[in-house]
Amino acid sequence: MAMIKNLKENYTPVYFLASLGAGGLTVSFFVYFMFMVNHPKTPVATFNFIYPVITGSNPLVSAFLIAVYAAMILFFYLHIRLLIWNIKEYRQFKTTPKYHEMKNSHQAVSFMAIPLTLAMTVNCSFAFFAATVPNLWTIVEYMFPGAILAFLAIGIYALRIFVEYFSSFIIKGEFDYAKNNNLSQMMGIFAFAMIAVGFAAPAAMTHNKIVSAVSLFLAIFFLVLAVSLAFIKMTLGLKSIFRYGISKEASPTLWIAIPIMTVLGITIIRMFFGLSHNFGSHGDMSTLFVFTSMVLSLQIMFGIIGYVVMKRIGYFDEYLNGDKKSAGVYALICPGVAIFVFGMFFIFYGLIKNGIIERFSPAYFIILIPFTILQIKTSLTMLKINKKLLTK
Repeated sequence: MAMIKNLKENYTPVYFLASLGAGGLTVSFFVYFMFMVNHPKTPVATFNFIYPVITGSNPLVSAFLIAVYAAMILFFYLHIRLLIWNIKEYRQFKTTPKYHEMKNSHQAVSFMAIPLTLAMTVNCSFAFFAATVPNLWTIVEYMFPGAILAFLAIGIYALRIFVEYFSSFIIKGEFDYAKNNNLSQMMGIFAFAMIAVGFAAPAAMTHNKIVSAVSLFLAIFFLVLAVSLAFIKMTLGLKSIFRYGISKEASPTLWIAIPIMTVLGITIIRMFFGLSHNFGSHGDMSTLFVFTSMVLSLQIMFGIIGYVVMKRIGYFDEYLNGDKKSAGVYALICPGVAIFVFGMFFIFYGLIKNGIIERFSPAYFIILIPFTILQIKTSLTMLKINKKLLTK
């Protein structure tokens, strides 16, 4: 696939969402390994546990897991390729007057897509290499401090971008409600939430109490920051929407709360296990049933409202299936990924761990079917958008 190049002033940092979506899909296929392959000695499924199942005596299981591997490899390749493409195009974009114009406007929030995507790179790389590199878990305790440092660097970068444009709104009081009749200002919250879930991984998986404590604190810091700002940004966005109506081109931002809730939800679940493993806190699994049910319920609500609005204003007909082009259409990918991923967490920690259903029972697959259909639909949509926007 030959990709377009040298967009310069026609480029926008929103294109980083293409790489973000591919990374999210990488994680979504890894989740099958996570919750379908037994891994009693490690907190996540690794190659050492996956390979024996693939080479086992059940050809249907082997074929399914090989297909999952193929999809995971494809989307990880796309994630890296789109990340490199974005970095090259962004460097050229920085030489144009439009770059400086964007930095001094309400569109500055678009730059938060960069640390958001970089955080996804660390997250999906961890999942990808865990599933593909033999014996990786033997050195994982040495990898956790490196991961913390990587997320810390990304977190500082995100804070610098956010503080610069957010403080400008406070000082100048020039927030334009008429031009912000959408939820694009939630991009910063999404970035902080993605960083928080990254920090929460070492907290839940390491056996070193100090490493766990450091990563827990940093996860809590970005979690609290994301949740606090979410109230402000959601209020501002809805105020503009209720007054001026939703911007058609930016209407996919109505779904941005869905992936934010997924990463914040997984952050809290990881903190739950981190406190249990390293600090002697013994939480009740029933609380995870209640918690995952609440998060999934909110996601379904936002999903329905967003779909109805976008359908009624003709967004899908014009920007997804029609001739109009907008990088913002990539915002359709993360919500589909997010509901699938959190749906798997709901099924495993909410239902299976509480004895409501059994893994691989008929009820298990019945509940799983709509989530899998959504994942496949999202994957095909991702490929469709790439062909429309990024190919010559």
